[in-house]
Amino acid sequence: MTPLLTSLLKLFIFIPLIGFFLSMIIPPRKEDAISWIAYSTTGIQMVIGWAFLALWLASGYPTLQTVELILYDTERYQFFISLYFDKITAVYLFVGSFLVFMITVYSRWYLHREQGYKRFFNTILFFYIGYNIIIFSGNFETLFIGWEVFGITSFLLIGFYRARYLPVKNALKVFTVFRVADMGLILVIWMSHHLWHENITFSKLLHPELVGQALQDNAEVGILISLMLVLAAAVKSGQLPFSSWVPRAMEGPTPSSAIFYGSLSAHLGAFLLLRTYPFWESQIAIVSIVFLLGLFTSIVATFIARVQSTIKTQIAYSSIAQIGIIFIEIALGFYDIALIHFAGNAFLRCYQLLVSPSVVTYLIRDQFYHFVPRQSSDEHTAFKGIGYSMYMLGVKEFNLDSFMYVFFWDPVKWIGRKLNLVLSGVQGFLIVTATFIGGLACLHFKQSLPAEVQVFLPTLFALIGLIVVLKSFTERMSPRLSWFFIIMNYLWMALAMSFYEEVTDLELQIFLGGVILSGLIGFLCLSWTSRLEPGTDLKEKHGHVYEHPGQAFIFLLACLGLMGFPITPSFLGIDLVFTHIHTDQVLFAFVLALSFVIVGLSLVRIYARVYLGPHVKTYHDVPLNNS
Repeated sequence: MTPLLTSLLKLFIFIPLIGFFLSMIIPPRKEDAISWIAYSTTGIQMVIGWAFLALWLASGYPTLQTVELILYDTERYQFFISLYFDKITAVYLFVGSFLVFMITVYSRWYLHREQGYKRFFNTILFFYIGYNIIIFSGNFETLFIGWEVFGITSFLLIGFYRARYLPVKNALKVFTVFRVADMGLILVIWMSHHLWHENITFSKLLHPELVGQALQDNAEVGILISLMLVLAAAVKSGQLPFSSWVPRAMEGPTPSSAIFYGSLSAHLGAFLLLRTYPFWESQIAIVSIVFLLGLFTSIVATFIARVQSTIKTQIAYSSIAQIGIIFIEIALGFYDIALIHFAGNAFLRCYQLLVSPSVVTYLIRDQFYHFVPRQSSDEHTAFKGIGYSMYMLGVKEFNLDSFMYVFFWDPVKWIGRKLNLVLSGVQGFLIVTATFIGGLACLHFKQSLPAEVQVFLPTLFALIGLIVVLKSFTERMSPRLSWFFIIMNYLWMALAMSFYEEVTDLELQIFLGGVILSGLIGFLCLSWTSRLEPGTDLKEKHGHVYEHPGQAFIFLLACLGLMGFPITPSFLGIDLVFTHIHTDQVLFAFVLALSFVIVGLSLVRIYARVYLGPHVKTYHDVPLNNS
């Protein structure tokens, strides 16, 4: 029975994948066909999933592991897609399959005659692909594929009402925070390669002697891996100080808020901790960090939830508080309780968000007929003062949003603005091009350079690439110049890696092949838009998707290819690049990971500014900024 169950694992990836491609070819006006494809896909997935669970339980609930696809294989490195199934996957499969099916049924009527009807169901099915890849992932590389799918579907669902100002703004804000988690996982993959000297699978983490030996020999690397795992989990589950993204994500339609941020997506951080707990459970410092993180988040989120004026925000922070308690349960080793808690919280928050419009209507009516003014109080005790202070902090959400800007993104923007002095317009293009030619000259005469210089040059070139992409992220005038800087960042990255003897020409060709193709397509789209729509810049949102939807879609595909979206050549190339970075080159690895994060932000920013938001042409209906 076990071989049969193992062979069926791939079905849970292929069923939503087939449904997604079928929904893509249906014309937008045929709502019934689109919704029935979504019904059929999620319904078949749920029925097969529950039947699979029954067979799995009847077989004694064995742990299943399989390698489905080997994408790249050399003597020193193997990149493969691995699927894994155990009780953690079983719980997430049961909850996810039921909730996604319920949401598709609900959405058929909720979004009837909505302009983006087809786009919504396309995105939901794409999200479902990413969800299944994550929960069935057997190694970090496979998990990262689903993680990236989740990131882009988050942006698309939050910005579903793409002609409005706030949904697009908050979609970009949430995507910005998610890139921090991406950076954490990238560093986890890099350090894991050097810790295990292989593409480690989650099943091998269940062997205490193997994990203990690895941590004993490389304690510092083990701690860094665990810290990056906690960072990625905290970001994805909205734990402190990253909690402010969850209510901002509620700008999307109510069904997407319910399935995405109320029930499934917000619990993936807990899934990551549960999946990797055999690795970090023996590290007391990491266990303490997870415990304290969950404790403070649950307290702060509870204070915030109790004083919010919007029901979606109340539900969002209540969910975050419960996930904080789940983190505490995981830290204490109560893994079964954490899984039960996840299921209960997911069902409850999904239900609350779906009925929230009706609740708002009822409460407004109730207040209209039964309003009683609150009696004033003259108490001026210290206890009351503390209460009032906590109330104001709760109303301001403990300034978590400002914290993220002040300590994370404002410094990045400040550096980018300073670069405007030397890297603006044609002058910036010439300086970056001339500097890169100088870098190529260093590579050509590499054998003539002192050994100390050869060791230092990769980090220097990576820093130059980081500076270039920072300028791209803060460019406000020319979309094409910003796009050029992104491509140059990848060229600098490839130049830095060319100094390693282990890096083969084939690996560089794989890496640059996807970059050049996607870069050329995106540049042509921007040039075509600039010709049709003079005056297109990055100072504001232009909303050109309204008149050029096909071009906007092609440009989005180019952005995905350039940011290393799974499974593009640049995605495989980035993973290959990181395998050659040694453990003593932490600065180099961090700079490359940070460049990768800011590249994604810059690409999505260009797409949002050029194609999304209220249309600049006044003869189209333009919603108010606070609509």
